[in-house]
Amino acid sequence: MDDLLGIKKNGMIMEITLNRPKANAIDTHTSKKLAEAFLSFRDDPTLRVAIITGSGEKFFSAGWDLKAGEQVDADHGPGGFAGLTELFDLDKPVIAAVNGMAVGGGFELALACDLIVASEHAEFFLPEVSLGIIPDSGGVLRLPKRLPSSIAREMLFTGRRLGAHEARHFGLVNQVVPRSDVMEQARVLAMRITDSAPLAIRAMKKILASTEHLDVEEGYKLMRSGEIKEYLEVLQSQDAIEGQQAFVERRQPMWSGK
Repeated sequence: MDDLLGIKKNGMIMEITLNRPKANAIDTHTSKKLAEAFLSFRDDPTLRVAIITGSGEKFFSAGWDLKAGEQVDADHGPGGFAGLTELFDLDKPVIAAVNGMAVGGGFELALACDLIVASEHAEFFLPEVSLGIIPDSGGVLRLPKRLPSSIAREMLFTGRRLGAHEARHFGLVNQVVPRSDVMEQARVLAMRITDSAPLAIRAMKKILASTEHLDVEEGYKLMRSGEIKEYLEVLQSQDAIEGQQAFVERRQPMWSGK
């Protein structure tokens, strides 16, 4: 682990650990280092899933480092704030292993992930309005899509805190586990993803992103239109044949990514 990030490759899984005591706050330099990590993950064909977590037990991330004295509209590097919030061409899943408080931009980083495993003492909140700003690194856009409108608006307008179990109740969090088990359970979830066909996962991410603003009928039209190349590729792939053949033969499939 260096001064800012710990990066570890665990088979097909990349593990990224924010390491900025005491609160794992993110300044522009850290944001650009995170961008390097996520771009490396995106472009490495041997990696299938990434896990992002924070060092320590109190904070996943306190978000934007107000004490750094930088402008809130500073250049955060490729992928936007924290290297992920605007990395729209990432076609592999990212899991947030939320080991403590996810505050402001830290919460927005978690929201940019596909799945969230949270420690039972984790909390999620967006205090930006009390600072005279708004959570424009995805909070104001993503949160209303992930929570009931009344809860999302209350959090956005008041900075209301959402505990881990309540977040699980509303479907924001996939799992709530003891603090000592957060990374272990995130790895279990990541391994379950790596058991699946890589092209199918890529196609799933693209379809979800392309149709989330559409109703079901319009979503079908887009999916069947031929415009989503990832969907066409998976239908015509060797892995589609292999998966069905492995099922018939009662064996584990051997994915080629082709």
